[in-house]
Amino acid sequence: MDIDRPNIEEYLTPDSINNTSHQKLLLRDLLDISPVLTEAAGAIIDDSFTRCFKSNPPERWNWNIYLFPLWCFGVVVRYGILFPVRVLVLTIGWIIFLSSFIPVHFLLKGNDKWRRKLERYLVELICSFFVASWTGVVKYHGPRPSMRPQQVFVANHTSMIDFIVLEQMTAFAVIMQKHPGWVGLLQNTILDSLGCIWFNRTEATDREIAARKLREHIKGSDNNPLLIFPEGTCVNNQYTVMFKKGAFELGCTVCPIAIKYNKIFVDAFWNSRQQSFTMHLFRLMTSWAVVCDVWYLEPQSLKPGETPIEFAERQQIFAESVLRRLEDK
Repeated sequence: MDIDRPNIEEYLTPDSINNTSHQKLLLRDLLDISPVLTEAAGAIIDDSFTRCFKSNPPERWNWNIYLFPLWCFGVVVRYGILFPVRVLVLTIGWIIFLSSFIPVHFLLKGNDKWRRKLERYLVELICSFFVASWTGVVKYHGPRPSMRPQQVFVANHTSMIDFIVLEQMTAFAVIMQKHPGWVGLLQNTILDSLGCIWFNRTEATDREIAARKLREHIKGSDNNPLLIFPEGTCVNNQYTVMFKKGAFELGCTVCPIAIKYNKIFVDAFWNSRQQSFTMHLFRLMTSWAVVCDVWYLEPQSLKPGETPIEFAERQQIFAESVLRRLEDK
């Protein structure tokens, strides 16, 4: 068995190993101690849960003298030409959006129907500008979501741009973790006009308040369709993790959405522990393109005798099968 490849420094801190006798301490030096340690190390390395949150970089293709100049040319094009053009496009989009949204929001206070309709259209517009700033190529499959009571949409979660990709087609109201900085400012102003629901994981009472607001929202026929990411965190677009049951115990129809990004041009996975959302957007805007497919799938309902947990697990299995089919294409 070839166990020379894994390096123990990848799994232990420098202070916990003694490197005085070897220039490079390999994993086999530790595994020779005990079969139990061998099994434990294998479980850590091949942990199926932690793999869901790891970004898998593509294989390097600029490894020889012929391809390296092409790669350098691509860097110049992406950073020197595409990025400034995309910044200009996004800036124009924000100017158009703010010059329209502010008057609509404050001058149409007495006419809620028209105000909501125009705000919904403007949010879809600014999301379209965001997608254009990545040279986004998004293909939608299935019927477009409609505004109906007693339904909720659930989608797998790779990045916060999932919301933007879906929002440019349909103005969803989303339940989302409260964020600081400029993202939080957008939540409190622009996205709040869509009826979005915010929560803070550090507040114990927020869970009950959010659940109550969810039930109230799905009862309104004029409310924007409700979108929930039941995984509760960003996953690397290759796996799905256990769905939280909140979206499945509302007693309404669940409409699944599958989002699959193509990693040829850029990996859209956002690891919030390693990268700010601003840097994540910068990486997208300096890539060649963001390519993805969005599938609006058949609505699902709670079966007789089925618990919300079983309903959530059924949707998770369904989502995994869809992602596997999309991966094979």
